[in-house]
Amino acid sequence: MSPGDEHDYRGKDQGGRPDDPYSTLGGTRQTRTRLPDGDAGLPHARRPARNSRSLVTITGVVVLLIAAIAFANRGGGGGGDADAAPGAKKPGAAGSTPTAATGTKPVQGKNGTIASGFAHDAQGAQSAAANYAVALGSAEMFTKESRHRILDTVYSPAAADKLRAPQDLAYSAEFLARLGLDPDGNAPQGSTFISRTVPVGTKVLAFDDDTAKVAVWYTGLIGMSGEDSTKPVSTTWKTWTAQLSWLNGDWKVTGASESDGPAPVPGDVAASQSDAISKAVEEYGGFTYAR
Repeated sequence: MSPGDEHDYRGKDQGGRPDDPYSTLGGTRQTRTRLPDGDAGLPHARRPARNSRSLVTITGVVVLLIAAIAFANRGGGGGGDADAAPGAKKPGAAGSTPTAATGTKPVQGKNGTIASGFAHDAQGAQSAAANYAVALGSAEMFTKESRHRILDTVYSPAAADKLRAPQDLAYSAEFLARLGLDPDGNAPQGSTFISRTVPVGTKVLAFDDDTAKVAVWYTGLIGMSGEDSTKPVSTTWKTWTAQLSWLNGDWKVTGASESDGPAPVPGDVAASQSDAISKAVEEYGGFTYAR
C-alpha cells in the first residue's frame, strides 16, 4: 500500500523513454556531413597552395577545439566542489533544485530490504524520505511481522513504539478482508496483492543540521490482481511529508502527514488484464532512491 491510501492506515498525525525519433538516448542528435576533399574526384587536380598565415589560423582552431573537448569531458565527469562556479549551491544544500538529480552516488547500505546509511545533509534526508515512503507503501506492511520490522527501521525508536499498536489495529481482519486478503494479510491462491509506492520527486521544506522536513510526491498502486478480484489494481497520487531526525548515524522518521495530489489528468492508455499486471509486478523490481 502506498504511504496513506484511501484507508489512511497511518492516521493524520503519523506518520520511457518518450516516443521521440530524435531521442538522445544512445545517440548524440548529431549528423555527420562529409565535405569534398579539395577537388578530389577530378583527375590530376591540384590543391591551392596555403600560405603561412592560413596554416597558423588552422593550427589555432585545432588547439581551441582540443581544449574545448578536454574541458567538456572534465565537466561531464561529475567533478567536485573545485569545479563548481563561485556561489553555486552544493548538491545537499537546502533550496537546491527540487527534482533534478545531483549526480551524487546513491546510498550503499541496506537494512534488510530498506536502504540505510544516508548522507548527513539535505540530500541524504530526501533520499531517506523517498526510500522510507517506498517501504511504508509496500505489500509487506500488510503482514504483522514484516510491518513491525519496517516500523523499527523507518521510524525513531520512540515513534515506532507509539505506532506499533495503532498500526496493528488499523490492519484489522475486517480491513484486510475489504482488500481481499485473509486475516494474516495473504492473498487468495491464484491472485496477487499489489501495493507499491513510486516517488516522483522530493522537496526539502526545512533543514537544520539534525532535523529535516521533506515532502515526497508519489504515485501508488493498490489492489488485487486476479480473475475473481473485486478490487482491481488502481493508481493514486499523494504527497507524504515526513519529519526526520538524525539518530544513531542515520535519518529516522519522527512524524508524518499526508495529503491528496497533485494528480495529473488520467491518460488514455487502456487498462491491462490482471494477469499482465501480476506478471509485471513479479518481473519488475523496485529502485533505491537517491538524490
